Parts: sequence; structure tokens; C-alpha cells
Amino acid sequence: MKTTRRTLLAGSAAMLAAPALAQTAWPERNLRIIVPLSAGGIADIMARLVAEALQQRLGRGVVVENRTGAGGAIGMEAVARAAPDGYTLGMGNIAANAILPAMMRGRLPYDPVTDFQQVCLVGLTPSVLVVNPQRVPVQSLPEFLAFLRANPDRLNFGSSGVGTSLHLTMEMLMQETGARMTHVPFRGSSDMITALVGGQVDLAVDGFATAWPHVQAGRLRAIAVPTADPLPFAPELPTIASLVPAVQVSPWHGIMGPAGMPAAAVQRLNAEIASFLRQPDTVEKLRGFGAIAAPNTPEEFRALMVSERDKFQALITRTGISAG
Repeated sequence: MKTTRRTLLAGSAAMLAAPALAQTAWPERNLRIIVPLSAGGIADIMARLVAEALQQRLGRGVVVENRTGAGGAIGMEAVARAAPDGYTLGMGNIAANAILPAMMRGRLPYDPVTDFQQVCLVGLTPSVLVVNPQRVPVQSLPEFLAFLRANPDRLNFGSSGVGTSLHLTMEMLMQETGARMTHVPFRGSSDMITALVGGQVDLAVDGFATAWPHVQAGRLRAIAVPTADPLPFAPELPTIASLVPAVQVSPWHGIMGPAGMPAAAVQRLNAEIASFLRQPDTVEKLRGFGAIAAPNTPEEFRALMVSERDKFQALITRTGISAG
């Protein structure tokens, strides 16, 4: 066929249009978000809010699938091994992507950072240090730290289980202050908070949403929060880090997929999720669950995961805590 100026121009236009067409092709079908934790919890709630937003913004169905077990490892393994085409995502979290890998010491079937493509952090679920006021007669963080140092091995603290972020926050506090307390693990936060209110344990770090109603009722006293910054919904509470800088633990949840996802899909997902999380009504809705919207870039999310992995690896190496 004879090549003409018209056919050359047409061919050039088609070549220029091809990348744009390729970028707009995704998504061509429905998506799924694997939640490695039980339905009804904050991770599940966040995933369903994100799924609803993506469904509206992408024009495709988004199904949430709860795949539980092994502390979140089963669900996150399914995400890591999924086809990296942008259609399978997961709700990663501090437990499955930072603490559990440190405790298992290479025995997990996935690398907590490199086997995933970080998309967007969704939210933080802050905790609060609370005491039973009948057993720990302190009013402030300085008084609390002084009481710890003056009473080695006198106090015990509850947690929702060995190796949870709530347990490790207290271990971090003891490491940094030299305090000595006895750990009393429970099979969940509900049992622990009941024992704390009843005086069977002296103090605990617990999820803000769980502990705060007891603080408001006067059954517990809030001392401080183990976050980097004061909480927007309780700004009067000091941070532990204001006096013990290294004690910073903020449970987090974020959307990620298997490593190797198309860059266009990652960028689109990040833009849509971050935009949704910045909406005032989204911020308020999450606050109602004791959570803080925390959108970021994929690069920032990856840096957070690396930092969290290294922090808990160092802590668990120092303390010798093991998953068994």
C-alpha cells in the first residue's frame, strides 16, 4: 500500500492515543477488597466505606470479602498471591503487616512490605492509656510515670492478647522508662476492659472507642495517648511522647494490592480514595468510630510500613516476645 501524508498522520495520531486508551481501560470489571479480619470490626467498616466510594467513583462493583485467620496472615497472603491487575485489593494493617511478621521471624508466607503495592492509608484507630482510679491514684502523665518508677513490679496491665499493638505499646513504655509491670493478657478487648473496670487489673492501653465511654462515666481515668500528636477528638489528653518520645504507636489500616500492579490503577485508586477520605462527612463518620482519616501517597504509605516493620522488629528482638 502506498504511504501517504494522510496515512502517516493517521498512524501517528493512533500511536499518541494508544497510551490514553490503555490508561482509561482500567477498570473493565468489578473489584474486590479482602479484609483479613472479622466482619463488623473497624477494618471491615473502613473497607466497606471505601468500597462504596470506589463503586460510585469508578462505576464498577466493589465486593468486600472477609478472609480471617492466623492473625490476619491468611487474608494478606491471598492479597499477595492475587493477580497484580488492580482488581484485587486488601485492607492491610499494623498487625498483619508489621507486628505479626516481626513475631513470626520469617515464617510468614509473604513479605510484609515488598510483596504488596501500597495504595493509600485509610485511617488510624488510636488508643488511650487508662487506669483504674481506685488502684492507681494518679491524675496526670508525670504523676503516672513517677508512680511507675517508685513502685516496680507492683502494677499489672491488661491487654487484648500477646503481641497486639495494645500489649506492645506497654512493652515499649517499660523499655523506655525502665518500669516493671506484669502483663495480664485476655482473649479480647471486651474481657480486658471488664477486668480493668472491675479492678482485677490496674491499667491498660486500649482502643479509644472502647475505653472512652468508661472514662466519661468515671469508671476509668485517661492519662495520655501513645500517638505522635494529640487526638482531634480529645485534644486535652497529652501524648506519652511528650515525655517519653519513643513511645508512639498508632494502629493503622490501609488499602494495598499485590506487588506489580499497573501504575495507572495505583494512581487512580489513590486519587479516588484520598479524595473520599478528605471529605468532611467522611472525616466525621470515621470519628464516630474512634478513627482518624489519614490519606497519603503510595510512597508515603510504603515508608510508613517500612518504619513500622523496623520499629516492631527492634522491640520484639529486645523483649523476646514470641508468637509461640
